[in-house]
Amino acid sequence: MQRRHDLDWVRVCAFALLVLYHVGMYYVSWDWHVKSPDASDALEPFMLLSSPWRLSLLFLVSGAATAFLLGKSTRTADAAGARARFLGSRSWRLLVPLVFGMLVIVPPQAYYEVVEQLPGGYHEGYLAFYARYLGAYDGFCDADGCLRIPTWNHLWFVAYLWVYTVALWLLWRLAPRMLDAAGSLLASCMSGLGVLVWPFLFLGVARVLLVGRFEQTHALVDDWYNHAQYFGVFLFGFLVARTDGVWKAMDRLRWPAVLLWLTSWAGLIAYFVRFSNIDPPEWLRMIMRMGWALNQWCAIVAVLGFTYHWRPGDSRVLRYLVPAVFPVYILHQTVIVVVAHHLKPMAIPPLIEGPLLVAITFAACFAGYEVIRRVRWLRPLFGLKRTDATPGNPALATEPR
Repeated sequence: MQRRHDLDWVRVCAFALLVLYHVGMYYVSWDWHVKSPDASDALEPFMLLSSPWRLSLLFLVSGAATAFLLGKSTRTADAAGARARFLGSRSWRLLVPLVFGMLVIVPPQAYYEVVEQLPGGYHEGYLAFYARYLGAYDGFCDADGCLRIPTWNHLWFVAYLWVYTVALWLLWRLAPRMLDAAGSLLASCMSGLGVLVWPFLFLGVARVLLVGRFEQTHALVDDWYNHAQYFGVFLFGFLVARTDGVWKAMDRLRWPAVLLWLTSWAGLIAYFVRFSNIDPPEWLRMIMRMGWALNQWCAIVAVLGFTYHWRPGDSRVLRYLVPAVFPVYILHQTVIVVVAHHLKPMAIPPLIEGPLLVAITFAACFAGYEVIRRVRWLRPLFGLKRTDATPGNPALATEPR
């Protein structure tokens, strides 16, 4: 099976962008765990360049990777056993890091959030906080509500990915013909302009109908707008993973997609600036929700179209980065929060502090990865196999993207 190195690069770059985005969250006016004293709206237009689509892109690539992994399991001598082992393997690779992350990696984020945002501050120290964290203490409250702990914070992506994988696995086992029919339908209607139109309409209708009714909570049980968009693109990635016509259509339409993405981005900026302090007319709100979906899908088509067009090949750098992505992702937000909090007393100008925070975050996360990949018992806690796959091993093609 030929590995899709273009999707490997998409995944690596998308997670790198996520690190930059979360550093940016420290400096914008939007709510986050810790905030710079110089936070303003100056960076927000640049944040909106990726905000509508970066996570949807990751779910789409994860859906495609799931298709390749499931496809491999059906070609083994013991196909039935391989199918069952697939779900067990994916659960191990996702749930163990999720639980470990909630118990070890994420608590410092909640601690510094309490230290900075709790009225009157918090002065009892980390160990006292951690005891309350494990005990699901509900008394860390301010005017906006109470902090829910334990929490998964940025690791919500892992929880959602596991749930979507289980749902897709059940569909694959119980209704394979329905999935085949859906894949054939997509192949027939998205080999041309439809690859831009139909997913945009789906995402737009979902946003119009759901985003006003369901707050985006990342809490799994009540997050119905996010489920509609993220499971929708996850399923799309699964269904079109091997459909060359869809990828070639994205290749052909990559430049129109870029134009539509940047045009819709400019429209969103103008809308948010114009109605920053007043409510827009309802009809305009609905139009801009469709504009958000247009931005979301056209950016995804542009990214996938260009990477498919360039077809970047395998390299030593890529083979290093692919397994590093998940540990770096698990570590990065805690590193950002902790480092940002401790840099604050130095009063470094944001134009210097921001790049410094990015550099420290990447350096610390990759240093952490260098330790993790060398310690056998640490590897499963960060989503890695107990031992490295060798470059010549076909198992390399089954590493989760």
